[in-house]
Amino acid sequence: MRFQKVNPWQTYLPMIKKQVLFSTLVMLMLMYWGCVITAGAATIPEEHPPSPDYDKASSWVFQAPVADKPVDVFYIYPTIYGDASPANMDINNAALRKTAEHLMDAQAGAYSKTANLFAPYYRQMSFAKLDPKTDMFQNTYFKLGYADVSRAFEYYLKHLNQGRPFILAGHSQGAMVLMTLMREQFNNPQLQKKLVAAYLIGYSVTQKDFITYPWMKPATGATDTGVIISYNTQSPDATDSPVLLPGAYCINPLNWTTDGTPADKSLNLGAVFFNETTSHIDREVVHYVGARVDPKTGALIATPPDTLNVGDFPPGVYHRFDYALWYRNLQANVALRCQLYIDQSK
Repeated sequence: MRFQKVNPWQTYLPMIKKQVLFSTLVMLMLMYWGCVITAGAATIPEEHPPSPDYDKASSWVFQAPVADKPVDVFYIYPTIYGDASPANMDINNAALRKTAEHLMDAQAGAYSKTANLFAPYYRQMSFAKLDPKTDMFQNTYFKLGYADVSRAFEYYLKHLNQGRPFILAGHSQGAMVLMTLMREQFNNPQLQKKLVAAYLIGYSVTQKDFITYPWMKPATGATDTGVIISYNTQSPDATDSPVLLPGAYCINPLNWTTDGTPADKSLNLGAVFFNETTSHIDREVVHYVGARVDPKTGALIATPPDTLNVGDFPPGVYHRFDYALWYRNLQANVALRCQLYIDQSK
């Protein structure tokens, strides 16, 4: 038997090359991740807070213990979370849960006098991740919060609604989430039939929305049903509102007109200012302020007699007071639309 002389390097060189290549790749990866961590965590995919389980009562801010009213309201709270990380709200955060509970009176109370209240927690996008220069509906963090609300709404319809008509209601990011819900799910005659009204306040529903999604219909008065009510409150000289978009639709919550007809403060049934940390009313003022729609910008124009703290918004943008300034008028209108819907259904 003849043996062929073999150079040992011919046997081990491929293995050595593989080992060197593997080691090099490992070193490059370590260097890369080290640089990423040093440069900033934004490029590392963030871990999301735990997903809500809507089969558990702890995933709901409020569920009507006894649904003894003929109409429900599915309410979504506004942006209450502002940290840079995590990018989405952790619904198990005790302080944030308390803030959401406070809004069951300060905002959802406009509906719960007439309707059975159902309000889920959701992993909303942090205020720190808002970028008004981009399409916020396409923001990855916003989409995560919307996905939670979509699941909550599905659970509500299947397990809690029991066939009753319902109101959709929200403010700010809550209104945005419900706008997305209507865009994506309300091309459904059964849902349209059960909708009393959608109060999508504190963000712009635009004329383009009504064209692109013809099942989304604007309210034209105080008594129509199956429609959207929306407005954004600001002073006459306010500019740069991040929630007021070109082509914004607006209806006046005092006289329920969509043109520039001014509503005198005598039509204001009561501005209600809640304590910011409790559910107590600090003050209630009848005939507090009037309002008019600006047909050019789609803003709801008001000049309050007091200096109001607008928080992080530009001067004169009364976003924080979209409910407070017109609270009793909203409450009365909810009762009216619900009664008319019920009467029409008989």
